[in-house]
Amino acid sequence: MAQEIKFSLLYRDMWQSSGKYVPTVDQLTEVAPAIIDMGCFARVETNGGGFEQINLLFGENPNKSVREWTQPFNDAGIQTHMLERGLNAIRMSPVPADVRKLMFQVKKKQGTDIARSFDGLNDPRNLENSIKFAKEAGMISQAALSLTVSPVHTVEYYTNLADTLIEMGADEICIKDMAGVGRPATIGKIIKNIKKRHPNTPIQYHGHAGPGFQMASILEAAHAGAEYIDAGMEPLSWGTGHADILAVQAMLKDAGFKVPEINMNAYMKVRTLTQKYMDDFLGYYINPKNRVMNSLLIGPGLPGGMMGSLMSDLENNLSSINKWKKKHNQPELTQDDLMIKLFEEVSYVWPKIGYPPLVTPYSQYVKNLALMNVLQLEKGKERWSMIADNVWDMIIGKTGKLPGEPAPEIVEMAKEKGLEFYSGNPQDLYPNQLDEFRAEMKKKNWDLGQDDEELLELAMHPEQYRAYKSGDAKRDFDEDIAKRKAEKETSEADKTATPVNTTNGFQPKTLVVNIDDEEYVVHINYPENGNGAATQTTSAANTTIAAPVAAPAPAAPAIGKVKEVSSPLEGKFFLTKDSSETALKVGDSVKKNDIIGYIESMKTYNAIASEVDGTVTEICFANGDSVDEDDILIKLQ
Repeated sequence: MAQEIKFSLLYRDMWQSSGKYVPTVDQLTEVAPAIIDMGCFARVETNGGGFEQINLLFGENPNKSVREWTQPFNDAGIQTHMLERGLNAIRMSPVPADVRKLMFQVKKKQGTDIARSFDGLNDPRNLENSIKFAKEAGMISQAALSLTVSPVHTVEYYTNLADTLIEMGADEICIKDMAGVGRPATIGKIIKNIKKRHPNTPIQYHGHAGPGFQMASILEAAHAGAEYIDAGMEPLSWGTGHADILAVQAMLKDAGFKVPEINMNAYMKVRTLTQKYMDDFLGYYINPKNRVMNSLLIGPGLPGGMMGSLMSDLENNLSSINKWKKKHNQPELTQDDLMIKLFEEVSYVWPKIGYPPLVTPYSQYVKNLALMNVLQLEKGKERWSMIADNVWDMIIGKTGKLPGEPAPEIVEMAKEKGLEFYSGNPQDLYPNQLDEFRAEMKKKNWDLGQDDEELLELAMHPEQYRAYKSGDAKRDFDEDIAKRKAEKETSEADKTATPVNTTNGFQPKTLVVNIDDEEYVVHINYPENGNGAATQTTSAANTTIAAPVAAPAPAAPAIGKVKEVSSPLEGKFFLTKDSSETALKVGDSVKKNDIIGYIESMKTYNAIASEVDGTVTEICFANGDSVDEDDILIKLQ
């Protein structure tokens, strides 16, 4: 009898591997019946990952979304699954044990059948509670092996890890090839080893298409004994996402596996609805480059799931670095230039910080560290001069044990900062907090929600939930999407605009403009006339010598008294990064190397230290204000 293969649709991951946001609850409930009618999916990924946080960011209640979105699949007998990050649960930072336990209870009651749990460091200690809490809540516990390629991540390494997780009680194993860089032959060997030792443990393969290995990896996984295969579908398949179900089904059917047939009418309806949601607003947050497969990803091994944020980070930082380069008369970089430099730096720093698997949140940490290094090196500064606190927490063991050993130079830098390496259980560093959040909700007269689900949202995503409750999140999102739509309309209008011309073909070579009562002549070149890219020069009218525009004179500080601490990068300024810290205020004394605040950039907080001693005379920005590189943050005397 032919081996049976079942499919899971990654409808949540499809969106977040391509862009930022996920569909609204109305959109999700609209598409659910068509997904069911396709008749080929035994499972659907409905939530987890960044789903809840993203809902809050555009002003929608994630609990309503999960309940209404999972219900049709529950009724149809299709299993639903979520993705959670072990110690980090469904956010980017460690979560207290009581909050983690509540999460599984809530998600089960909301209709989620399977908890796919992974740890970004593959530390079993961080998954022990996930397995325990999922099973206590009545969920299937699926423990994931975060696959990556390095000298320490061998077939035996993953086989032994699976042994440990199954001994802890995991019901299923997921081979999580989050970057799609896993080599097909290696994936086959890992699955064969697990099946040999644990023949009754179901295995699900999850991979990304980006580098180009995925179809071969799926075939190897199936031949090795995997029972479930994750897939995507158009218009959000391939690229940084996942292989399309049509191709996967046809390949496995031809190879002799028993696979379900696909209702093509329903497939086309899901495809059409998905495109409609992209046209509505979701497409404004999808970088076109994420829709293209790219074998450059083989080198750095960055996961497809973070490529949306990566391209956004590159775009933002490209603007910042080019402003600096223009200011210093240096050639500007293209986005491709910056991307290649980033990929090369990832390959350089990754082994030096102990080979953390490149999966959320550690893929972000490694990428951010590499990008900071690139930006500093491009400005003639030293590598490693901007290492965020959460990166240090990872290096010294506060989030789990690294697969490899940090390089001696990294260990030495930690010692110079006075950091001590931690070898205990990471969960012990994060005490229970539910009572604190419950008290906050009572004080604000907020409803705890059905099955304490609103309490969970506050405890899991405090900042985002407060912004959601205040209405700030919805307002900010509406403003952002309106801006993006306006920019697109302007861009499209510019494409169809008629160039300046007259009926006789005359094109002006000069224009006279008035600036501050001074007349200037602007010389114009036309690229279509073979003059190359348009350039402009200025000179004062009726003179032979150019009259430069005078720059405003800087305010003269009191010599020898006023000292300034400026921002080393572009981002948002915060005096503190959590409630345990005391904010700096005017009148406080500051010593050299004291932390005066943080710049939040790319989801990490970068500590800003004073380079001088002094007394604070002025704090130039408020918490959350956007700052540019070299903006003065505080003044000292």
